[in-house]
Amino acid sequence: MRVWVDLTNSPHVLVLRPLIEAMRADGHEVEVTARDFAQTLELCDRFGIDHTPIGRHRGGRLAGKAVGLASRSAALLRWGRRRRFDVAVGHGSNDLSVAARLLHVPSATAFDYEWAAAQHHVNCRLARAVVVPDAIPPERLDRYGARGKVRAYAGLKEEYYLADFEPDPVVLDELGLARDRSLVVVRTPPEVSLYHRFENPLFRRVLERLAASDTQTVVLPRTDAQRDEVARRGAFVVPGHAVDAQSLVAYADLVISAGGTMNREAVALGTPVFTTFEGRLGAVDEALLREGRLRKLDDPGQIRIERRATNGGLRIRRDPRELVKLLLSACEQ
Repeated sequence: MRVWVDLTNSPHVLVLRPLIEAMRADGHEVEVTARDFAQTLELCDRFGIDHTPIGRHRGGRLAGKAVGLASRSAALLRWGRRRRFDVAVGHGSNDLSVAARLLHVPSATAFDYEWAAAQHHVNCRLARAVVVPDAIPPERLDRYGARGKVRAYAGLKEEYYLADFEPDPVVLDELGLARDRSLVVVRTPPEVSLYHRFENPLFRRVLERLAASDTQTVVLPRTDAQRDEVARRGAFVVPGHAVDAQSLVAYADLVISAGGTMNREAVALGTPVFTTFEGRLGAVDEALLREGRLRKLDDPGQIRIERRATNGGLRIRRDPRELVKLLLSACEQ
């Protein structure tokens, strides 16, 4: 089977990397396209994922996103026209969903946050299979046109793509981090996302709290503008390139993230984690909060940094081929 995989954001490289490997191991022919945004292309290079760069991010405003969708979908259409794919797979890639529909290629989309309405109104209507965690009630997706298309999987997506992961201490040396001092890893807010369109004053207070402490704090920005702003504060380690963030999370004593993926990576790796996300919570995070595996940070005074045993928490590892089956089911209809 000829499979087209599209990567539009840096977390998608991590999610789909083991799935691409599993598909190739099973004899499928896989080609990958990738958008120039955040560390997507850099991560493809780091993980050795052969890819064709197509398009770039057009900013956080709705008008820019519309222009980006039209221009990149057209570029993907031209690229994919003569390649005779059997199925197209993306993690919330609207560009791929549009191009695949115009090429009459069945497509599957995956995501684990159900309130990104602008995105889901496109990809759920155009895709044949909508692959989501079983924590998301299917009826929440009906308004996006996903009725009858939902393919649910157990647990967190992070438990699948981190199944073969073991932390590498090289990242600590690479960033000049002392192994005998406490370590906090911080992920900045997704300011360019439509579902998170406001400043996060709590996040600024968190940085102030950590800057005044004697802990080592690594801040992982999403954009160059965020990197420059945080680096100017001078109190944090701010990588200038893509690093082994999963190993950092595994070795950290605490993770604080305003997004979603890194929160759930911490949960999957057994690292204590706070969320500062101020948007509407999705079903996955609602469940993690109920279970006590994720904590909501309302005040920087809640932060208590204590040394812990590396990977001391319970890890759940799931077979990535289970996700492959659900995604490839798009071409079975």
